[in-house]
Amino acid sequence: MDSTTVLQTGFETRAMRMEPHWLVTFQAPAEDVDRIFEEITRHTSLRHGKTDKNAFRSVGGQEYYRPQEGTPTGAEDEVRKRPGVDEMSLFIPRDRAVLTRVIEAIYEVHSYYEPVIFVREVLRSRCKGLDDSQNPHRWWNRNGDWKSV
Repeated sequence: MDSTTVLQTGFETRAMRMEPHWLVTFQAPAEDVDRIFEEITRHTSLRHGKTDKNAFRSVGGQEYYRPQEGTPTGAEDEVRKRPGVDEMSLFIPRDRAVLTRVIEAIYEVHSYYEPVIFVREVLRSRCKGLDDSQNPHRWWNRNGDWKSV
């Protein structure tokens, strides 16, 4: 089986299914990320198994850019360095209508006139629901949830 086929159809192991999805990633100033995420979830549930509103946020990046002629600020000679730019990633099914709504939602509430958005074809894991209630590596068997710390 070649990599193109695997990316289109997925595959299974004893415990997991690897399912085709799109990984959507956007970058934004830290203060914008929650607003953008909430707008996205108005258009798709971001469901994964028995949870929804699933995403991952990486914090604390620094963005480099130099405005050119035609930008709202006008051309500048120096490279700007903006701290506090975060990156958020989320998975959506390979449905063009959902992807379109998500991209438009990001654009609508983002503070940039040209947001940075990536879309990648990926496989996302799904558990087959095997009984692993006694697995010593699961968080519920190792002093509980991170929220109780």
